[in-house]
Amino acid sequence: MDLAAWEQRYRAQEETSEPSPHPLLLETASSLQPGRALDLACGTGRNALWLSERGWSVTAVDGSPTAIEILRQRAAGLHIESQIVDLEDSSFTIAPASYDLIAICYYLQRSLFDPAKQALVPGGILIAIALLAEPGKDNSFRVQPGELL
Repeated sequence: MDLAAWEQRYRAQEETSEPSPHPLLLETASSLQPGRALDLACGTGRNALWLSERGWSVTAVDGSPTAIEILRQRAAGLHIESQIVDLEDSSFTIAPASYDLIAICYYLQRSLFDPAKQALVPGGILIAIALLAEPGKDNSFRVQPGELL
């Protein structure tokens, strides 16, 4: 789905409560001391909000202005740096050795993995959650089993 389609999807979304953060992020981050976190393709911020509420300094990035506006409204009183960025734009960069935790949840852009790994501080954790390829589906944004190892 391209950025225009995501933007349309977020604009059409009825106001509902934000879903819970992804269970893998909950389990992983709960065992860590809060530090700096980067949430790539954050959408309306379910993971970024949860991290910030627990003391993490969060940078949340998404290409949809509407998603980022929803995140900003939900983040009232929290410190989340939010950015509207097309992650596929070649000018997008991530500062090396800057984050203790990076989350890329349900967004597959293979070219982001090396910069994300380099953006981790020593001992930092990258959480990448992607959908698996399935017969009969558009698998452009899905991984083959074992691909991300």
